[in-house]
This record gives sequence, C-alpha cells and structure tokens, in this order.
Amino acid sequence: MELRLPTYDDVLAASERLGNLSVRTPLIENPVLNDRAGGRVLLKLETLQRVGAFKFRGAYNAISQLDRSKYPGGVVACSSGNHAQGVAAAAMMCGMSALIVMPKDAPALKISRTKSFGAEVVTYDRETEDRDAIALALCAERNAAFIPPFDHFDVIAGQGTVGLELMQQADMMGARPEAVVAPCSGGGLITGIALAVKHASPDTEVYCAEPEGFDDFTRSLASGRRERNTKMTGSICDALLAPTPGELTFEIAKKNLAGGAVVSEEEVRSAIRFAFQELKLVVEPGGAAGLAAVLSGKLPAYGRTIACVLSGGNVDPALYTEIING
Repeated sequence: MELRLPTYDDVLAASERLGNLSVRTPLIENPVLNDRAGGRVLLKLETLQRVGAFKFRGAYNAISQLDRSKYPGGVVACSSGNHAQGVAAAAMMCGMSALIVMPKDAPALKISRTKSFGAEVVTYDRETEDRDAIALALCAERNAAFIPPFDHFDVIAGQGTVGLELMQQADMMGARPEAVVAPCSGGGLITGIALAVKHASPDTEVYCAEPEGFDDFTRSLASGRRERNTKMTGSICDALLAPTPGELTFEIAKKNLAGGAVVSEEEVRSAIRFAFQELKLVVEPGGAAGLAAVLSGKLPAYGRTIACVLSGGNVDPALYTEIING
C-alpha cells in the first residue's frame, strides 16, 4: 500500500495552525563561528522554542487536530524527553491528559519537566522492553490517541515549520543556504525541514547529523533500505537514539536528503563548549550534533553558506557542567 506522505502544503497548514503558539525562533550568525568554519553559518535556535526544543511544533500540530470526544483517555506518547515535553505541553493546552512512556535512563531534568506540564510518566528499559508496544497497550487500555515521536504525518509537518521559518529568515538576511543540517534520530525533524527547504530552494542540500554508533539514518541513506543500530544505549546524545528510521521519514528522506554526517562524542562535547563560550547558548548533546558536524569539518562550510539547527537545550546541569569544564 502506498504511504501517505506530508507535503509542503501540509507544512504551511501546520504553520497556520501553530500561529503564535510556537516561538518563531531566531536565525543568527556569529563572526567567530564564520571565521572558524571559513564560510557563513546560520544557526536556527530551537533551544529557545517552547519546552526548550523543536518538538512542541509537531506535537501541537498533531494533538490540536484530534477529536477529543473520540479519545477520552487523552494522548499517549513514548520519548526520551523532548517529545515527551512537547506532547505534555500541547495536551495541556488542548485540554487533554497525557501519559508518556520514557526510558529509565532519560535525563532527570527531562522527566521532571514532563511531569511539570501535568503528564503522567511510565518508565521502561531501553535494552529489554519495546516502548511502542507499551504505549499502544496503554492507548487501548485508556482509549487514548498515540502520538509517535517522529513517524507521524502531522508530527513531520509540524517539525517542517522549522525549515519554513529558516528559509524565510535566511532570505531576509540576504542568504540562500547551500546546505542545511539538523540533528537526526527517527527523522521527523530533518524530513519535515527538507520538505520546506526543497520547496524554497531545490538546489539546497539537506543533511542529517547523528552520533557515532547511532548512525542508522546515514547508513540507511547509503544502502537504500532502513538499517538498524546494534545497541540502544551508550551515547550522551540521549535525544538521538532511535533504533531505525521511521517508515514515513525514510521515504521522504530518500527523495530529499543528500546524506548524513556522523560525529564523535568528543566533537559533540566540543560543539557544546563552543556554543557556551562563543555563542552564549546552552545546547544539549543531541541538539549540538549539527553544529559538531560543521565545526569538525565533516560537513564542510568553507566558502559556503550553511544553515544549522540547534534542536534542543534540555540538558542535565551535572552533565552540562562536566562538559563545559572538560
């Protein structure tokens, strides 16, 4: 059966639906970064989005369209933290209850902030339990709607508003990016962005950025089929540990992504320190993967204009302090 995939028009509709509820986050550039990269680097600051990450966009776009009478049990989602907060916040705004299935090793900050938006949290073991199976069982038990973290038509369209804004803002700055890069887990953000970017500028290349050992999307783009990671834990990029690309996201990616950049943990740490020291920004490990790709040269910026999404800033204080002092 042919998959129903979101288009640029769905991204536009999501933008209308979100209106002023989401933050039109800044697109900035920094002379120190430009000098180091040897080109022009534009940074889209989703660290300043509601809940501290881009995830609110897709969550609200999906939840706001639900018929509440059909789902008296509210919504259920599974997430390592940022989608959890996005769903919890969006559900609260839409007058629905939320239950989130989160890994036991999720950052304490992300669990506590999810609860602060009124959501109930159930934990699971990444290594031994299937979060989707747990979430779907809870949906059946509660008569609730399942809001996946990435492989969902309306979630992808909502995340695409990042790319829509980015290209509009770049144009206002007199820039046309030759490449756009964003962190990637299951692919909801990068494929949504690609729909918007490719409509505005078909020649602009779109890349995903992933941590070493969890580069399933990059490998899938190279092989032409959905690859799986061999492990579920072991990276400080807790937001980027999806085991395999989504079915919808990979179909979009095959047509719209140029490839991926795989970064080491030390390159991510270095990018976080750079963001703190030079940009005065707090970026979580997963949110810094794209910047790490640029700073390391794995996505060369020399003589080019590159746009990079800093996708989130929800990092535990203890880990952040350790990285900054490193």
